[in-house]
This record gives sequence, structure tokens and C-alpha cells, in this order.
Amino acid sequence: MSSFIQSFKMAIKSISGNRMRAFLTMLGIIIGVMALVILVSLVRGATGTVTDTISSLGTDLVTVTVKNDMGRPIYFSDLAEWEKEDGVGRITTSKTTSATAKYGAENESISLYGVTASYSDVQEMELVLGRYIKSADVDNSSSVCVINETAAEKLLGYTDCLGEEIKLNGYAFTIVGVLEDDEDSLTALLTSGTLIAHIPYSSLIKMSSDVPSEITTFYASAPEGCTMEETDSAITELLMQRFDDEDAFEVSSQNIMEDAMSDITGVLTILLGGIAAISLIVGGVGIMNIMLVTVTERTREIGIRKAIGASRGVILQQFLIESVVLCMFGCLIGIGCSWGILRAISVVVSSLDITFKMDASVVLIAVLFCFAIGICFGLYPANKAAKMKPIDALHYGG
Repeated sequence: MSSFIQSFKMAIKSISGNRMRAFLTMLGIIIGVMALVILVSLVRGATGTVTDTISSLGTDLVTVTVKNDMGRPIYFSDLAEWEKEDGVGRITTSKTTSATAKYGAENESISLYGVTASYSDVQEMELVLGRYIKSADVDNSSSVCVINETAAEKLLGYTDCLGEEIKLNGYAFTIVGVLEDDEDSLTALLTSGTLIAHIPYSSLIKMSSDVPSEITTFYASAPEGCTMEETDSAITELLMQRFDDEDAFEVSSQNIMEDAMSDITGVLTILLGGIAAISLIVGGVGIMNIMLVTVTERTREIGIRKAIGASRGVILQQFLIESVVLCMFGCLIGIGCSWGILRAISVVVSSLDITFKMDASVVLIAVLFCFAIGICFGLYPANKAAKMKPIDALHYGG
């Protein structure tokens, strides 16, 4: 232990004796550590923000798309039966078509949705005024509609339009509700600036001969106490019982988007981490180069120490510790600079609600990697010093 402490003190003395050379030697390690910590932290910070945004944009629901009904199409009555199954919450569907909306002298193109009563709940929509489509409206094919704020303002000129009558493809519909244009929802993001009207599902089928009654897309929410994975499994099992072919349908959820984002993050982290690792290895080459110079400069010192009884292990330890200390000093400086740069970046992008934090696991990896580089690239110069013969070292005239 005493020899280790003595070697450590000698390493510190050697480094402090030529600070500029030591700093330039550590520069490769400093840059490599900064590259590793900053790049990986940036990727993780940005990914965390994107994942949170994805979570806030969508709702927790399972989306089912029937690609081939195998001669057994799904109808509205089937969805009502499936709602009673364990693991399945509310199920809703919608049909979409384009239509011409008319109010007075105003004519506008509008996206027309035929929906069920639970559509707004499953999709987590908010009303500004009035009510949404009810089950009785669907059962009776009522001529009522719910429009969004954009449609109310562009078509009627104001949002307080309950009770007003508009025509959709020539059919008169009474406005019973106005939907909020929620800019944070996925639906609003995809349909920004679009005029939208929701009418009973049965009314759309009745007024549009080109809209099939078969259901090809529907949405299911998870009941209380169940996870989305359980609902996904329950819906998949019901569809397999009906079609007996997993290629006949596709079940997707918001988790797929998050998993895809996680996979992308993993690839980017490995890619950027690999680039940073190369920088650290280049820095390690610089460490080995300067250690070889140091061994050459201190050849007579090595000879004297060996002549008075220093063993090969002690000499090896001395130069190996000096190499590791150089790497670790560079690592600490790199971590400190990384922290400062990440803080500065966070301040600059604070308006975007993105925070970049230094990940403890990345710091640990950087420390361990630098320690390994110090040993690997310091071993050859240290071994070269340890193998010197005392008589040759003492006669060295370089």
C-alpha cells in the first residue's frame, strides 16, 4: 500500500511539473469524454421530451384495422357484444368522408365523421358548448351534428351556434355541440385548420351510399383495473376467434410508437457512444505516446531506482499509475465541462420545454472507460520501463 501511495505522489509530481504538456496530453481524453457524455445526454433528453409529447398527444386506446374480413365482416352489433368481454372497455368506431357544408350563402368543404356515442370519451375530446352524439341519436339516425370550433367560426362566423341548422351534402342537421380545438391532441395536430362535423354513425350510412356498413376500423379503451397490454391481448383473441388468421387484421396502440422511439434512441445512443469511444481511444494513443516520451526522459531515474533495489513491479506500477492518473484527470475535466455545456444548452432551449441532464450511468461508463484506457495504453510504456536493465539505464546518455 505504501508503494502505491508513493507511486501516486510521484505521478502527481510528474504531471504538475509540466502542466501544459500534461493538459495537451489529456485533451484527447477531455474531448472524448465530452463527446460521450454530451451526445448521449442530448439524445436521451430529446427522446424523453418526444416520448412525453407522444404520450400527451394520443389517448390510451387500441386501434384495430381489418385488412381482410375473410367473408365475416364486423358490424356495429359485434362491437356491442365485445364490450361485454373481460379486458375490453368501451369500443367505438367512425366512418369518415368528405362533404360540402352549407350555411346561408357560405359553402365549405368539411370532413364528415359518422361516430358512436362513446367516440368522444374514447378519443378524450372536449366540448366547448352543448352535448355530444347520444346512443339514441345513433339508434334513431337523428339529424344532429357536433362541429369543431374551426367549422363554427369559418362556416357560421361564431362558436355560440347551438340550435343552428346547417346542410351537409344537402341534408339538414341541427348543431347540438361544439368541439374544442385542442392543439395538444394527436387528432387536432393531424387535422389542424380542418372543418370537422360529427354525426351519428347510422345517419352517415343512411345518407352516403358509397360508405359501407361493414366496420374496418374501430377503437377500444382499457377498462378500469386493466392495462393496455391486457386490452390488446383481449381484442387480439376476439379477432383470432373470428378470423383465425393474424394477417387479416392489425392491432396497434400508442405503446408501439413509444417502443419504436425507444428502439431509435437505443440505436442512436450506441452509434454516438461508438463515435465518442473512438475519440477516447485516440486520446488513449496520445497518452501512450507521451508516456513513452516520459519513460525515455526518465531512463536514468529508472536505472537509479532499480540500482537501489526497486523491483520490476514497483517500476511498472509507477508508470501505470501515472498513465491512469492522466486519464482520470482528463475524465474529470471532461465531465465538468460536459455539465457546464449541458446546463448552457438547457437554458438556451428552455422555451422548448426540453431539459438536458447528465445521466449518472453515462458518467459511470465514461469513468470506467477512461480507467480502462489508462491501463491499456499505459501498460506498454510501463512494461518497457520495468524491463530496463539497471546498467543500461544508468549509462543512457539521451
